[in-house]
Amino acid sequence: MNNAPIGIYDSGLGGLTVWREVRKLLPEESLSYLGDGKNCPYGSRSRGEVQALADAAVGRLAAEGCKLVVVACNTATAAAIDFLRAKYAALPIVGMEPAVKPACLHTRSGVVGVLATERSLDGDLFHRTAARYGRDVKVIARPGHGFVELVENDLEATPEAERMVAAAMAGMLEQGADQIVLGCTHYPFLMETIRRVTAGRGVTVIDPSPAVARHTAELLDKWNLRAEPAHRPEYRFLTFADDAYRERLRRKAFAADIA
Repeated sequence: MNNAPIGIYDSGLGGLTVWREVRKLLPEESLSYLGDGKNCPYGSRSRGEVQALADAAVGRLAAEGCKLVVVACNTATAAAIDFLRAKYAALPIVGMEPAVKPACLHTRSGVVGVLATERSLDGDLFHRTAARYGRDVKVIARPGHGFVELVENDLEATPEAERMVAAAMAGMLEQGADQIVLGCTHYPFLMETIRRVTAGRGVTVIDPSPAVARHTAELLDKWNLRAEPAHRPEYRFLTFADDAYRERLRRKAFAADIA
């Protein structure tokens, strides 16, 4: 038993979609969420920049005494997960897995769409997964240009968001995609808009956050790190930005309960 917090890290607000699922699945666990904020978005940054930013964030969570860290950022996972696991070898680290496998296994049309950041789509993990499971499937990958900025500015429910989502998804929908993978943790905040755009098309939208929460639980069991059953959890919010951003993290985290 270990009552230390689980650390969850993202470039900004997006990883709160993972925070929500971890909290739901593991209600006895304390959580320390670090949303960088200062350097968001990461999607078009170089691999070296993202690795340095991820190193600073995981180092901060390790210094805070976290017993396990979830890198709830697809871009940081793609650019830095191997580096982080080597540097922080004593700390279990969970990354974001591109949910291409379940999409390819469940497609009926043989066409799968993937929405992600440019850096995630350039990552080895995405390419390996797509090559392994997409041999007989057409995988159409598109960057969600501007999606992160919509979420960071609380513009998810605006006509602008609907226009941007429709434009990003037009090609994959026209080609018959019936599975859409959300490859950035910011994107589930746009779920209602995505559902409107795909309405009536028989499309399944895959948010990998619940699977990441389940993997987190598995690692807690593997390393005997679960909190005591009667433990009263605490929730902390950290950032490299300012106090106003920290308060935004806190507000959006709990607003996510009704998303």
